[in-house]
Amino acid sequence: MREHYIGLDVHCTASEMAVVTGSGRLTRRDRCATTIAELTRMIESVPRRRWLCFEEGPLADWLYRSLRGTVAGITVCEPRRNRLIAKDSDKDDPIDAGKLACLFRGGYLKAVHHPDSLDRALFKQHVGLYEDQVRERVRAANQIIAYLRRHGVVVEESDFADRGQREELLERLPESETLRGDHQMLWEWYDLLVAHEATARRNLVKEARGKGMILRFRELPGIDWIRASIFYAYVDTPWRFRRKTSLWKYMGIGLERWQSGKGPKRVRLAKSCNRKLKAMILGAAQSAIGQGNSRFYGQYVSWREGGLSPQDARRNVARAMAATLWGMWKTNTAYRPEWVGT
Repeated sequence: MREHYIGLDVHCTASEMAVVTGSGRLTRRDRCATTIAELTRMIESVPRRRWLCFEEGPLADWLYRSLRGTVAGITVCEPRRNRLIAKDSDKDDPIDAGKLACLFRGGYLKAVHHPDSLDRALFKQHVGLYEDQVRERVRAANQIIAYLRRHGVVVEESDFADRGQREELLERLPESETLRGDHQMLWEWYDLLVAHEATARRNLVKEARGKGMILRFRELPGIDWIRASIFYAYVDTPWRFRRKTSLWKYMGIGLERWQSGKGPKRVRLAKSCNRKLKAMILGAAQSAIGQGNSRFYGQYVSWREGGLSPQDARRNVARAMAATLWGMWKTNTAYRPEWVGT
């Protein structure tokens, strides 16, 4: 049976399609509106077996879930890896679709994982929404800190988080109704973001309570509702990774090895990673170390006594925690401290 590789260049209103056979021959170009009905009609007009690819983007998750039944397989690919499309001579949407199909046929695309179920996708979106609310609150706090610093008032967020502290800060500013009005406006915006963040957190915890693995993840020291939810949402399934070293690289705590010819071997941390998971696992490791009286704290002390720096020892703890979470998920078991490090 002949294989057909479909490259789809997706835009909000219209999408370009190119079809390449297994022998590398471009057999078709087409264009249609970016709707599920039109895309389904266009894809199903391609003979079987057909394989579909398109780049990661705002529409990718919707397309992935909606078009899976029309093809033998879908690959949502990482756009930054597709240098040929961006750098090779002529460029427009039909050309990009053709190049994408050729890269797909050659096996040169790096797949981006997407949840299979709508429930998982919505939970992941809610985790992202909470993180966005935290980011906006921090941004607003930093803006207030910068405005106060312009007048020699050096503070931290905790110095104005309580509304009762703000009048004293205003008294340290120059006498100006405009200046006081500006700061009142900034604080009103900050308070609104704090309220939104609290609401998003309550909703997230409510959703997380209904997921058994998140309840088990929380048994680890340093893992709270938010960190457990982030790991559950962004890893999605433990079967994505064949080895724990692959998981470590994805989380930004694994090592990459570089060597050319007979040159020296170089080792560095993985640069291409999920930064949200990296922040989560390093924060969890720091919390577990700070709590003490756990297997992870014992590992940290052992590595420090062995000569590792605090940073490297904390990273090793993060790897142990990630491997523990991954193992619990794969085997569907509860946390057992005696298994850590074995």
